[in-house]
Amino acid sequence: MKKCGKFPRFGIFAKTFVYTTVFLIIVVGVAFAMFYQQITAFYATQQLQRLQRDYSLLYEQFLTADRLEMLDTARQFADVNRTFVFRIMDSEQNTVFSTFEQDNFQNFRVLFVNMGGYTLAAQDSLPQTESNLLNTVILTVFLVIVIALASTAIFAKQMTFPIKNLVKDTKKMVQLLPIKPPPPRNDEIGDLSQDVHNMYNKLKSTIIMLENENQRRREMEESQNYFFSAASHELKTPIAATSLLLEGMLANIGDYSNHPKYLQECIRLMDTQTSIIYEILDIVKLNEKYNPQPTKIDINRLVSEEIAKHDIQAEISVKISENLFCRTDLFLLKKAFSNIFMNAVQNTPPTGKIEIFSQVGAAKIRLSVRNTGEISEEHLAHIFEPFYMVDKARSRRQNKMGKTGLGLTIVKKSLDILGVRFGLENTAEGCLFWVDLPVMP
Repeated sequence: MKKCGKFPRFGIFAKTFVYTTVFLIIVVGVAFAMFYQQITAFYATQQLQRLQRDYSLLYEQFLTADRLEMLDTARQFADVNRTFVFRIMDSEQNTVFSTFEQDNFQNFRVLFVNMGGYTLAAQDSLPQTESNLLNTVILTVFLVIVIALASTAIFAKQMTFPIKNLVKDTKKMVQLLPIKPPPPRNDEIGDLSQDVHNMYNKLKSTIIMLENENQRRREMEESQNYFFSAASHELKTPIAATSLLLEGMLANIGDYSNHPKYLQECIRLMDTQTSIIYEILDIVKLNEKYNPQPTKIDINRLVSEEIAKHDIQAEISVKISENLFCRTDLFLLKKAFSNIFMNAVQNTPPTGKIEIFSQVGAAKIRLSVRNTGEISEEHLAHIFEPFYMVDKARSRRQNKMGKTGLGLTIVKKSLDILGVRFGLENTAEGCLFWVDLPVMP
């Protein structure tokens, strides 16, 4: 048992047991005391009435008899009823007749008086009966107390067991350990245990949600730091190149004196920078709390409009079911599909092939874009990161073609906001991108 200062700390079981036991002993003691008095008084009355009935015949004969007749009648009555013990007293309480030879007349009760100046008294067995009754009462009280103690122990255990279990569970809850659900009970203790466990589960879920949110924020901050670092590097390159070109033209050094040629190069570099800035702004907007507005979208029309924007040298194949509609945000889907298709066009050689096809399920439409080519497995895990370069030399060539390295990042941001499944993987026919869109009900 734990100590609390100088005094022992009693648990709830000990307290419940002691309090209930004291209360039961007091109630049992008071009840038996009251019942004992009532039973004793009742028995005394019944005993007096019984004695009066037993001696009523003798009393009636005494009323009309003189002293000699009374004594003779008493002897005859005593001879017939040898178990009866009585005596007759005169007005001065002297014994004139007695069936008891000794002078000890204890436990005699007066039954009849005024029998011509004489009094009839008979021996009463009440004191002995009271003693036996008292012994019986004491034994009964002892047995009742023993039974009460056993019942109290069982009651205290039944009452305190779930509370002690709840205390153990709360200690585990402090450490956020797994807790078994409480056994069902149809009482207040059961309700308390269930409420505590429900509160703990909600609190634990909230803590996990907050931890996940903090982790997400940390990842977002790391992603933003990486993004801005990469963006700064990508923006610095065309600015530095433009500055060198302008300095060379101002100094008329060598071929730099051909101003029209290098002004065109400066304009191209500025266009590249402008494209990067616009795509950075798109990503910043997507990072904000954008509220998607689901609407009915004709997938055939979406694909046709996007194809018409590009001068495609590779072979293209479109296999999409007629009258195929999905329900999602048009702005985000167009932005995602535009970047995916543009990425396929830019990375497919003129002799390659681009395929756009759909697969319709019960609750979703899988829209896929597959192009000739392959991405190594080591790059697939990072392909959606901003400014990620699979091939640095190739990336420099792509920058000259107007590629910024942010297209797939915008795709991921858009589809994450829509909350749809998507993926990029290698297949035997080429590189495949797919996205699952909700079917229009």
